[in-house]
This record gives sequence, C-alpha cells and structure tokens, in this order.
Amino acid sequence: MARKPKKKEKTEIIEKAVPNAEKGEYILIISEKPQAAMKIAEALADKSPEKKNINGIPYYELSRDGKKIIVACAVGHLFSLTSEEKGFPIFNVQWMPSFKIVRRGKAKSKDFTKKYYSAIYELAKKASSFIIATDYDIEGELIGYNIARFILKQEAKRMKFSTLTKPDVEEAYEKVMPAINYGLAKSGETRHILDWYYGINLSRALMHSLGKAGAFRIISIGRVQGPALAFVVNKEKQIQAFKPTPYWQVFIIIDKNNLELKYPKNVEKKTELDKFQALKGKTALAITEKKKDSLMPFWPFDLTTLQVEAYRLFGISPSQLLQIAQNLYLGGLISYPRTSSQKLPASIGYKKIFSKLGENIEYKKLLDFAERKNPVEGNKEDAHPAIFPTGEFGKLNEYEKKVYDLIVCRFISCFCGNAEIENKTIKVKIDDFVFETKGLKILEKGWLNVYPLKLSEKELEDVEGKVKIVNVDFEEKMTQPPKRYSQASLISELTKRNLGTKGTRAMVIDTLYNRGYIKEKNIEATPFGIQLIDTLKKESPIIVDEKLTRHFEKQIEQIESGKYDPQKTIQEAKDIISKISAEFRAKAEKIGTELLEGHLTLKAQEKEEARIMGCPVCKKGFLVVRRSKIGKQFLACDAYPECKTTFSIPQYGLIKKADKQCECGFPRLLLIKKGRRPWEFCFNPNCPTRQQKEESS
Repeated sequence: MARKPKKKEKTEIIEKAVPNAEKGEYILIISEKPQAAMKIAEALADKSPEKKNINGIPYYELSRDGKKIIVACAVGHLFSLTSEEKGFPIFNVQWMPSFKIVRRGKAKSKDFTKKYYSAIYELAKKASSFIIATDYDIEGELIGYNIARFILKQEAKRMKFSTLTKPDVEEAYEKVMPAINYGLAKSGETRHILDWYYGINLSRALMHSLGKAGAFRIISIGRVQGPALAFVVNKEKQIQAFKPTPYWQVFIIIDKNNLELKYPKNVEKKTELDKFQALKGKTALAITEKKKDSLMPFWPFDLTTLQVEAYRLFGISPSQLLQIAQNLYLGGLISYPRTSSQKLPASIGYKKIFSKLGENIEYKKLLDFAERKNPVEGNKEDAHPAIFPTGEFGKLNEYEKKVYDLIVCRFISCFCGNAEIENKTIKVKIDDFVFETKGLKILEKGWLNVYPLKLSEKELEDVEGKVKIVNVDFEEKMTQPPKRYSQASLISELTKRNLGTKGTRAMVIDTLYNRGYIKEKNIEATPFGIQLIDTLKKESPIIVDEKLTRHFEKQIEQIESGKYDPQKTIQEAKDIISKISAEFRAKAEKIGTELLEGHLTLKAQEKEEARIMGCPVCKKGFLVVRRSKIGKQFLACDAYPECKTTFSIPQYGLIKKADKQCECGFPRLLLIKKGRRPWEFCFNPNCPTRQQKEESS
C-alpha cells in the first residue's frame, strides 16, 4: 500500500529552505562548538567582536577589512541517522535533526540541539555567503556537510586550521577553500551509515534472541566493538587456561667487589641445580664489555601515543585524555589533537612557539637544551600535524596542567640533542656457563633533561681476568600468565590493527564497560562478555572478524580520496548484515539460551557489586544507589518500604566502592566523573574524621 502524503510529510528532513530574498548583509561562519566560535571571532575581528544571542544561543558579530562577519556555532552533530522501521534488518535510514528523532515513543522536542539548529537557520537568512569552520577531520567535515546541505541548502566555503590561534585562524580565512572536502564528508557519511547498520541491526538481533529466552538486557555490538571485545576475551581465556610452573634463577657472587651476576636462562628442572652448586669455590674468567649508544628523542605526539603516555604517567584514561586535549585545543593552547601525524612542519613556526613558551620560567629552562634546528619526526602524516603547544597560556585544572606540561616537554624534546649512554656488561665464564650483570651510565642527558623518561643508572667497576666464585644462590619463581590489557594498551592494539578511528576508539572501550562486557582497570572480560563472544564465534563469526572491519576501513579511506564508490560499500554491508540477520532469526532460541547463562551470571554480580554495605539501621537490607524522579542519586536500603534509611551522596556521577574502609567502619566511596580525578569520600554523616575536616575547612 502506498504511503499517505501526510505520513510522508512527517519524515521530511527540513521543513523549509533558508529563504533567499533578504540575503546579502554579512558572511556567516559556522564553527563546530561555541568555544571555537568565540576564538574564531576574536581572531578575525579588527576590534573586539560583539557577543549576541538568539534564544540564549551565542553568536559573534564583527568587522574585518570593512566586511561584516557573523560567527555562529553548532554543538557537534545537529543531525543523526534514524529510521521509523522496527525489527531487523532495516536499511531505510535518513538524516534528521537530532531534536526531531523519536525515542522511546516521543520526540525529543526539548533536545538542546534544537536552539543551535534554529540559530543557524535564522542567521543564514541574511547571509551573503557561508564558510564552514568545523574541525577538519572526518567528523567535523560531516557536521559541516550536513549543515550546508540540510539547513543552508547551498554551497559553502571551507576554513582549515590546526590551532585556534589568531595567526592560524586569520590564514585559514584569507586562504579559504572554495568548497568543503566532499571526499572526506562522503567517507564520514559512509562510516556513520555502516556503524548504524551494524550497531542497530546486530544489537536488535542479539536482544531479540535473548528475549526468546525470556530475558531482557541492553546489548550492543558493532564493527569495532566486536573485534575489540574479542581481543579482551581471548586474553582472558589465555589467563584462565594458564597453569603456572616453577622455574629457578641462578646467581653467583664473585670475590671482586662482591659482585652478583645472573645466569641469563631460567632453569626449569630442579635436578639441574646441582651442577650450578658445584661451581662454588671455583675460579672463573671475567671480562667487561662496553658499548656506547645514542638515544634519539621520541617522535612528537599523535593522539594514540599521547593517550598511552598520559595513562602511563598519570593514570588518565583514553576517553578522559581526549576530553582534556579537546579543552586545551578549544582554549587555543594546543593544536588539533585528533591526529595520527608524527610530523611538525616548519610552517607551524618553531621560533615563534619557543619565544612564547620562553615567557614561562620553567619552560625557558627546558628550551636551553633545544639545540636542533629541525625536530625529530616519524613517518606518519595526516591532515593535521602532530600535537604541539601553541605557546599560549590559560587557567588550567590539575589534570589539564599535567597534560599540557607533557605536550610541551615532548615538543621541546624533539629539538634536543640525543642522549648518550654507556652500556656495560660484565660476564663471568666457567665451564659451559656464562653469568652476567649489566650496568648503565648516562654520559650526556640531551633530551632526557626535558622529557620524563627515567633511565636507571647502575655504576659498575670494570672486572677483568681470573675471579673466584664465593657463593651460588637460587631463587624459585613461578611462570606468570599474560598481562591483561589496560585501556591504553587496548587503544594501541586497535590502532595497530587499523580498527576504528582516532576519535572513536576510546568511546568503544567506554561502551564495553557500560554494557558490562568488561570491568576493572586492568581489563577483565566479564562472564557475559565471554559468553557473548563465544556465541558470536560459534553462530556468526563474521561479526567479530577484524579482517572484515579492516576491509571496510580501507574502503572508507578510498572513498575519502575519491577512488571508491560509497554506494558499493553500503550495498556490501547490506548484503552481509542481511545474511547475518537471517542466521539469527533461524537460530534465535538457541542463541538466546546461550546468552542467558552469561546474562544471569552478570546480573547476579551486578546486584552484589551494587550493595555498598549492610543497612546499619534495619540490619536486614543493603544500602544501594537509588535515583529520584528527577535523576538525583542517594543511598537507600533495598528493604524499602519496611526500612526507609537513606544517606546523602553526590547527586551526579558514578559511585563505586573504593575497596577500603574509613576509620568509622563505613566503606569509603569513589565519585567518578568524566575528565576529572576520582574523589574518595566517606558518606557517614557521623564520621569523626569527616566532621573534623568540615570544621577545619
């Protein structure tokens, strides 16, 4: 049956185009975020820009070279993919303003993006021309592309910059590109469509199967989620299957300097230790080997290496780092962080940045070690250079300051001389055995004066000629299982395998946590995560096949360069998902039964972990986190309504037990908020320690 016209009108993306009658008063520049709009306006204005607003949404009016310019902003994606169809598989998707999308039975009419959408629409009415100034990457280009085709409904020019400093923004304006990068925009759109096809259809298929077993849980899987979870599960199974075995390390002590040396191989049989014990009292031959090495500075930061280093040094998660780096970029303090480049082109102005950094006393001291004319670089290139400081300064919180200092130190170190070290190895030979010990001496620190890399020096005096073995020692140890992934090492693994994008890998890991597939800082697969991967590998292995994901990634890269047709990629994805969906429908009950076991185990664990402590009042129930009707959280006894005990806690943020008790006997809790340091506290209002702190503050 054909659709009625009225039904069709409801799915129109844009109700009306921007009218053309009154255009011609100013140039309209559209940025990706409000803070970026402010920085662009400040950079381009002959005088200070005038801040105005439409329904509370800010925009900036300014004059440059006699031309009137208005800088408006989006707030990330104003449009999302959606479909009115239910079930799976579905492929009839379209872009809609985010605030119009129906969710859980009603349109999100109060969606905050509506005001930004409306502000751009109103400001566009009298504009003579348009310039897109969103972030120059796959997401930013798609944001600008959607604004141009759905709100403006006409061509727009393109500003490209890597920092929000005045010189870079001015140059981007003066050298404005005639149009957006359609290859980049189309690749971004293709990626979104593929992710939507996979995420919606496969997640619905899994939830449908679990429903057949009589249970409900939000389950998601995607092109990158599947392989990423499979990596963690494979590692978990290796750990579970690991059986530790004993081995022995052998040491000798010689009469020269009472020096201890180690046999470099592990001894796996205890019976072999006797032949080492027989060496005691014998004479051996010692030699000293020296080798000078030159250590070059590390390459400048790309996003992945910055995430890894921030985690190693400060324990900052990849998603927290991304938020911190974005704040530093929007503040004009660093270059665009979502980059895979390892290069610092001369066009960024090394001397200019050094001059500005030199205004800080601590940085000025570090600059004394910058002796290279050109920086050390890697081979990777991107649309943006490697991450570098602009030389600007601003008010920073504790973690922003740590990350900014790290970026500054890495940048300066790229211009420093090599570190010169001397590696020394002392070997003692006796019979068929060679024992050794190693020392290290830093001859010239070079870039180590600047960057926080610790090399442990160990001074050794040279030993040559005959020595006597005065003692033999043995140390029994057990073999260790493989190390679990950290968030940083999992990011590195995904990067190495070309899965996901610079900006989405951290989000994928967050989703795995949120879905209950993984847990803990050293990432551990939960029973449900393991069961999900086991089921998918058995029933539909293509879902977790990293080769397929990488196959599509290569096609998306080719779409960006204009070498591949997006429709071919989309059709291929449709064919694959249709086949998977048919398999799921045929095996729905079987798959659901398999998933049910992991679901019930995880549900029991979640219930146990949600219990903060036994209720101190009724002694029967447990204190758990509850939320009020307006979303504010508190602790309450789960024996309600028999027991109405409650405790106040911070109203927003993730609450977890800190695995330690307060002096008052109550468990201490952690408040975790994105981009902030976890806060540990006691929730007992009668805690003596808490009362002392409140009185002294």
